[in-house]
Amino acid sequence: MKLKKLIKDISINEIKGSKDVEITGISVNSKLVAPGHLFVAKKGHLDDGTKYIPEAVQAGAVAILTDLYDPSLEVTQIIDSQIAEKEALIAATFYQFPSNELFMIGITGTNGKTTTSFLVKYLLDQSDSLSGLIGTIEYIIGTHRYSATRTTPDVISNHKMLRDMLNHHSKCCVMEVTSHALDQNRVEKIDFDVALFTNLTLDHLDYHGSIEKYAEAKAKLFEGLKKEATACINCDSPYSETMVKNCKAKIIRYGFSEKADLRASDIVLSPTGTSFNLIYQNKTYPVRVPLVGRYNVLNVLAAISALIAYGKTVESLLPIIKNFPQVLGRIEPVPNDLNLNIIVDFAHSDDALINVLECLNEFKKGRIITVFGCGGDRDRTKRPKMAAAAELHSDICIVTNDNPRSEDPTTIANEVISGFTKNNYLVELDRRLAIKKAIELATADDIILIAGKGHETYQIFQHKTCEFDDRKVALEIIEEKLARV
Repeated sequence: MKLKKLIKDISINEIKGSKDVEITGISVNSKLVAPGHLFVAKKGHLDDGTKYIPEAVQAGAVAILTDLYDPSLEVTQIIDSQIAEKEALIAATFYQFPSNELFMIGITGTNGKTTTSFLVKYLLDQSDSLSGLIGTIEYIIGTHRYSATRTTPDVISNHKMLRDMLNHHSKCCVMEVTSHALDQNRVEKIDFDVALFTNLTLDHLDYHGSIEKYAEAKAKLFEGLKKEATACINCDSPYSETMVKNCKAKIIRYGFSEKADLRASDIVLSPTGTSFNLIYQNKTYPVRVPLVGRYNVLNVLAAISALIAYGKTVESLLPIIKNFPQVLGRIEPVPNDLNLNIIVDFAHSDDALINVLECLNEFKKGRIITVFGCGGDRDRTKRPKMAAAAELHSDICIVTNDNPRSEDPTTIANEVISGFTKNNYLVELDRRLAIKKAIELATADDIILIAGKGHETYQIFQHKTCEFDDRKVALEIIEEKLARV
């Protein structure tokens, strides 16, 4: 596409150079620039893209979107003070506004986004509405699956993936939308037909500064909805009305309370699944799902509410949802030759940890042994809260490394253990040894919860990233133990 056609309907402050250059792609990462690309040089939260302009030009960029003219450059420069706004417009235009051709479902909230997104995708796919997915674990485009680099990618990648989904005959897209993404305009010019709110608890205060600012960022997803769209809201959350305060769309409220349009009652929990009655439009439907935990009932209600907004009936969804497969790293059992009850879960906030542990306490016969840590370079205020949550609902706590990143693991652990009030914990910073200790302590009646990393297959330190999969490591330790018998 010629640059002049690309920016024809976009207001730009100034252009230096030829508008007749052919744009073959757009990139915000200089390492991904190919000949003919337009490179977006913007200042981010941690880095300044203008530093990488020479690298982008050397790689073949023929145009640069920047906020400051550089007379030494021999490529076309698109100069504008509102880089993020223009980046989104240019990306949407280049990929021909793909969200207008897809039924877009955006899911936001502190916890539950991933399970809900997989539930929604599963229900859509099984209802003959092929869908793509952008989320924490992976990106799914047609039959292709890619490991996710971050939950909600940059705005250029998002528009490109949406166009790729259309090229692979998808009708819908399910997208996890983080507060960071909303604050950084990563979903700008994406037209959502359904926006879904799961919950909001303390997290990411290192970035947002306060729970109020965090909520405001989440609410942007609902403020941007057209009146023809639908907002699906967990009405049991104290932040539910904050989400819809400036929302013009139709609202479907789901939850356990009487004010819910879609309500669950008579919940029966078991180690293999959950049963409950779903009440909608004065009708009661018996539901059985292979998901454990009371909080997963809310995820099921959320998914069904999104499918109702899509036009499906409750009756058509219930036979499908009972066969929903396991989501990676979400209360995921680790079958093993010692027949130990080992569970891996992504819980990395105090609220998520409480949810998982309360669920496991429903089924425990012996003790609960919880292995957990806290990530480095993230919200430090939640570290003692994680300890308090683990202590309250566990019999033994083992504090270890999560992803320490640039922080000292000992400092992180000390901030975690400041939240303990009892002496039912120990510290083992080597995550493998921590898991080994839990396995050595456990009997057949105990439950081992390995929390914090879930589906992740790596561990991030200051100067290296190592392969580390909690599930794989647990099985290796058990194999070593059996070999010694």
